[in-house]
Amino acid sequence: MWIQKEIKLNPYKRGFHLITREIKMACQPELAQIKIGLLHIFIKHSSASLTINENADPTVRSDFENFFSRSVPENEPYYHHVLEGSDDLPAHIKSSILGSNVQIPITQGQLNLGIWQGIYLGEHRNYRGSRQIVLTLWGEV
Repeated sequence: MWIQKEIKLNPYKRGFHLITREIKMACQPELAQIKIGLLHIFIKHSSASLTINENADPTVRSDFENFFSRSVPENEPYYHHVLEGSDDLPAHIKSSILGSNVQIPITQGQLNLGIWQGIYLGEHRNYRGSRQIVLTLWGEV
């Protein structure tokens, strides 16, 4: 079985946000039917990212934001791509470092994540609207 859906996430402020619940809800009822398979999640933007990391302690997400803001600062004099704002090129770099997609195994109708793992949206722009996500599920039913 192959299923593909496109969803629109509500706007998030700059930072890292757990979106596991939204992804799971969007994958139903098809996810529950898959005995073994994969979920591929792709974000259709070049200034936001997806990653998987700890879902329990929110300080992990704020520490991620602090790390990436220091590692890829705004207003560097050697940046040329600045017409869309001082946060735009750093957002593209962060998106390239972290990536635009993740894959998660599906086992007996559930995402087979570790107990402390969650799906993060990395929102790297200061002022951004909604984000488009493509979800592709495939596997044996």
